[in-house]
Amino acid sequence: MSDTVNEAAAATSPQHRSSRTSTRAWLGTVFGLSVFGAGVFFGPGYFASSAKASLPSAPSVLVSVPAERSIEKRLQFLGQFSAVQQVELRPQVGGTLTQISFKDGDIVQQGSVLFEIDPTPYQIKLKEATAQLETARARLELAIQSHRADTLKDKGFGTVELSDQRSAERRAAQAAIDNAQAAIRDAQFDLDHTRLTAPFTGRIGTHLVSVGNLVAGSRAATTPTTLLATLVSVDSIYLNFDMSEADFATFQSEHQKQQGPLADKVAISLNGSGFDREGTLDFIDNTLDRSSGTIHARATVQNTDGLLTPGAFARVRVAVSKPAPALLVPDAAVLPDQSEHVVLTVDPNDVVTPKKVELGDLRDGLRVIRSGLTSSDRVIVGGIPKAKPGAKVVPEAKPIQSASN
Repeated sequence: MSDTVNEAAAATSPQHRSSRTSTRAWLGTVFGLSVFGAGVFFGPGYFASSAKASLPSAPSVLVSVPAERSIEKRLQFLGQFSAVQQVELRPQVGGTLTQISFKDGDIVQQGSVLFEIDPTPYQIKLKEATAQLETARARLELAIQSHRADTLKDKGFGTVELSDQRSAERRAAQAAIDNAQAAIRDAQFDLDHTRLTAPFTGRIGTHLVSVGNLVAGSRAATTPTTLLATLVSVDSIYLNFDMSEADFATFQSEHQKQQGPLADKVAISLNGSGFDREGTLDFIDNTLDRSSGTIHARATVQNTDGLLTPGAFARVRVAVSKPAPALLVPDAAVLPDQSEHVVLTVDPNDVVTPKKVELGDLRDGLRVIRSGLTSSDRVIVGGIPKAKPGAKVVPEAKPIQSASN
């Protein structure tokens, strides 16, 4: 126990503390000489590189000036196709359906026979009317004798009563001929309409009544008739769409500047593909629908290849102004900022600077910038997550490339 106390007292004695201080001083001197020697051996760059390694490096970003193009202002809508001509094939005479002369879905030519109804009752009716005509003509021949009675009266050999009787008989015979001729035309009309023909060239749908069924017909559709099939035209087709009140105002404003007739070309996209078809905007309604706040518009599209089908949907773009210079940037370079949009740019000192912009529509994958940028601005188009407003960056130039939308 006494030995332990003696050792502790020795450790705290002034001589022991002086020995520890001398050791620390000696170690510090050795470390300083080592650092100085490394500096002499490696040169001043050794300390500079060490200092740079301790500081974070500026991030690299891809920059490009906005693309410049001459583009027109345009509007885009969703439309639906409808047939230019569409007719329900219904018979004007009734009877038994005896023949169907097409295959469902065929392209049928104007004037070709589609359906036939049993003509027998109408042939009988025509023969009856023809017989009535022959009888009326015979009566007229007998009434011709009235002319002779008039001649005898003038010579004093006939009576006035006989002459009047012959004149009345001749007029009655002529009226009977007229009635018989009308009956013949009526019977011939019914007989002709036992064969239903295509009123125009188009695509026919499925037949709704099979051969052997009794069908009902009516000339003026005053009684229920039987729907046999539907025929639609195919050479051209309508594309119907609705403009909002704001878009219609824009269209009117720009169209008045052109001072031309309403024959604007529209571009059409099917199934999300490119706008590779054209049509002509040839109709806009004369009133707005107050319930929806839209106005109906229509374009006519040629359908020579027969790929456009009534009822299908398509996107339609309407150009409403002449081409004018505009700036475009990749759509990914535009960032949302609450209710506004910003684009990150790099100033001459390589510092990230955000700029508020007003956007237009997409053109080949690029976003139209209506205002907020100049043609000399360096827009960050790559490495955007690494770019912080106010921070310094290392810009690398990259040209803007468009992509089909």
